[in-house]
Amino acid sequence: MPEAQVPMPHVMPTYGRLPVALARGEGCRVWDVQGEEYLDALSGIAVNTLGHAHPRLVAALQQQVATLIHTSNYYQVPLQEELAARLTRLSGLTNVFFCNSGLEANEGALKIARKYGHDVLGFDTPLTLVFEGAFHGRSLATLSATANPKVQAGFAPLVPGFVRVALNDLAAVEAAMDAHPQISAVFLETIQGEGGINPARIGFLQGLRKLCDARGVLLMLDEVQCGIGRTGQWFAHQWADIRPDVMPLAKGLGSGVPIGAIVCGPKAAGVLQAGNHGSTFGGNPLAMRAGVETIDIMEADGLVAHAAAMGERLTQRLRAGLAGQAGVVEIRGQGLMIGIELERPCGVLLQRALDARLLISVTADRVVRLLPALIAGPEEIDEMAARLLPLIQAFLQEQAA
Repeated sequence: MPEAQVPMPHVMPTYGRLPVALARGEGCRVWDVQGEEYLDALSGIAVNTLGHAHPRLVAALQQQVATLIHTSNYYQVPLQEELAARLTRLSGLTNVFFCNSGLEANEGALKIARKYGHDVLGFDTPLTLVFEGAFHGRSLATLSATANPKVQAGFAPLVPGFVRVALNDLAAVEAAMDAHPQISAVFLETIQGEGGINPARIGFLQGLRKLCDARGVLLMLDEVQCGIGRTGQWFAHQWADIRPDVMPLAKGLGSGVPIGAIVCGPKAAGVLQAGNHGSTFGGNPLAMRAGVETIDIMEADGLVAHAAAMGERLTQRLRAGLAGQAGVVEIRGQGLMIGIELERPCGVLLQRALDARLLISVTADRVVRLLPALIAGPEEIDEMAARLLPLIQAFLQEQAA
């Protein structure tokens, strides 16, 4: 049958798009323009927390659109306080700045790190410690903090002020701090998403917290992809029983409505003052309503614990199906943030999964990434595994042959 796609000649060619145009969604399923149904194991790259067209979210957003969409931050926005109160309650932190994306949240975090270094620590040239495998965005500053030469290519000179070490190597962090005494912040993803679903180990996170406390340095944890219940805790760092000083959020917070947030604890919450940072669209009533309703629905339906249970179920299905399979390096992750690392690049699985009516991602060349909606039930989880496993098995057998 012909591919379900539409021409896009007036759109810049910045994405390697698959040949399908999606027209509508419901729950964990989407349909293309020709009416073909797909099972969504990606949820918009960890964005559609509540799946597609969740009835309570839809009703709330319809009501908000008919009431007030945008005003600007010249005026008080009560829904900002409602969402900020929820985020601080869930995180144990104190204050929130709202923006529109993960990139913006990370960019704001880097500004906090710089200003904290100048104003609090008295540094002339504050530095930020970042990590191999990191991805924090594609603006010049977040691109410079990222550890991916492919996405950095063509954009030199990059922004200076970063020191990079290996993830999960506490001795390397301490050595870098000794060698670069003007480090004002340590910045990392609690679980690297684009880098291949690489978790920061619990002991490493706890060690970072102690090091940062001892040296008066900010600990900044990028939870743009792994936050908002995806790992089976509200925030992935809570598995380590620590609190960051700065936590960028986005993706799943708005269940599909663009949103970003920088959640700060006492050490960082007062660094940015009036005139230091801002956003025209950040904190608009529509995005705030999406965030409030997302959290309220998650709490009412117990979706954080559900994500832990469904993640365990999916991981078990994958491990059972790939047990003893040559070419599998590791199945790893937490909750509904799962990576299957293979021994060789596996980008061809994107199209093969699409042909099997399954939406997935391949990242870091060799890692199949699964990020289902938090509403996914046992039957959908089992169906995701049943559609994916034969594709991986066949791919690996091709190599063996």
